Parts: sequence; structure tokens; C-alpha cells
Amino acid sequence: MRYTIRALLVLACVAGEPASSIAASPSVVELFTSQGCNSCPPADALLGELARRPEVIPLAFHVDYWDGPTWRDRFAIPEAARRQASYVATLGLSTSFTPQAIVDGRESLVGLDRRLATEAAPPQHAGQRPEIPIELRLQESNLLASLPATASRGTVDVNLVTYLSAASTSVRGGENGGRKLDEFNIVRSIRRLASWDGTARTLTVALSELPRDADHAVVLIQQPGPGLILAAAAIPIRQVPVASPRESEVGP
Repeated sequence: MRYTIRALLVLACVAGEPASSIAASPSVVELFTSQGCNSCPPADALLGELARRPEVIPLAFHVDYWDGPTWRDRFAIPEAARRQASYVATLGLSTSFTPQAIVDGRESLVGLDRRLATEAAPPQHAGQRPEIPIELRLQESNLLASLPATASRGTVDVNLVTYLSAASTSVRGGENGGRKLDEFNIVRSIRRLASWDGTARTLTVALSELPRDADHAVVLIQQPGPGLILAAAAIPIRQVPVASPRESEVGP
């Protein structure tokens, strides 16, 4: 299996059909959300709308601080709350909240604010990003991310995010008890792959190291902090059946 992304291209994968490039220079919208927050379902739905736009890479980070004795978000990861807290610090915000959306690492909005549809449009960040053509490809059992030689803008981070495209959950407790939640682009992991100074290089990650329930990988070139996202690219890594509604484990 081999897919390739060049010049910030996002690929769409349809079962039985080859992937093809559909957009360039995608924006990145990070939604901090939780199954335990009753304000979050409309934001999750808006993220689902953005997921249908080829010029946007939306990512849903499920935080764990809403987890309680009657409900635990099955998609919550501790890295989500840590990343959100870092944005609060770097953007000079007063506090974290849900649903909170961060656009390209540069702006915070309420996650159900319809302005996301326009703020996430590539023209909004025209002139703010250098042209960094990322090439992503699957080769045998590895994900390869090739970065070109480019004028140095200082050392930046190369981050790898994986996500599950869609899932449904029947919630039995908490603020959303009794509801069925449809969620999209659910982040399953995030990690820093390397620091990059503009020297041409290729990073290799074994697919076996990635979460088994993730079906896409995203590479983010981002100023430390986390700060401004300078470039992004996404690629399908495997086919994962859409999760059927099920009950999450309930803690003591």
C-alpha cells in the first residue's frame, strides 16, 4: 500500500478507490471537547462539517477533566488537557474551557462559534505561513515524512497526530446521559517526532507504533510552545470500521 502527499496536499481515501490529492495549504482546527460536557455536542457536529472541507484538517482532542464517577469519555487522552493548557499559556488566555477551538495555533474561539467556518479558510492565514512542501507516504509497514531544505526560521517542532475519522457513543451518565454522540476526527495520539531547522530530512515511523484505532496520521510543523502551525499534511494509514455505539467504562 502506498499513498503520497506533496506540497501540503491532503489525501482522501475511499474504500476500493485510490487516494488522490484534493486541496493544498490546509488550515488546522483543534477542538478541545468532552463527552461529559453538554455544550460540546454542537461543537462536535460543527467539527464534522469542517471535516468535509478539503482545505481544513479538524482535530478533536478529548480532555479527561470532565470524567466523573458516572461517565468517563472513552476517547479522552491526558495529552489533550496538557496541550490545551499550553495553548492557554502561549496565547495569553485566562483559562481553559470546553468546547474550545484553536485555529492554526494562533487564535482561540468558542468551539460552537460558526465563525470557525471562515476563520479556518486558508485566505485567513495568507502570508503568515512559509511554503513548506511536506511529503507523506506509506512504504511497506512505515509512515515516511519527508521535509525539504528550506530557509531557516529557527528550530520548529515536527508533531505527529493520529485520529479516528468517526465514532458514535451511547452515553449513560454525566451531563450528556441518555444521548447518542456522533464524533469526528478523534485524536488518538500526539507526539513530537523531531526538532527541525530547515535541513532536508526524512522521518520514519513504524505503523505498528501507532494506535490501532486510528485511521489517519497528520504531520504538523509548529513553532514551539505550541505556537503557530506553519504547515500541515494528512494521510490515511489504515481502514478502521466505524465504531458502533457502545458504552464506555464507568469508574468507581
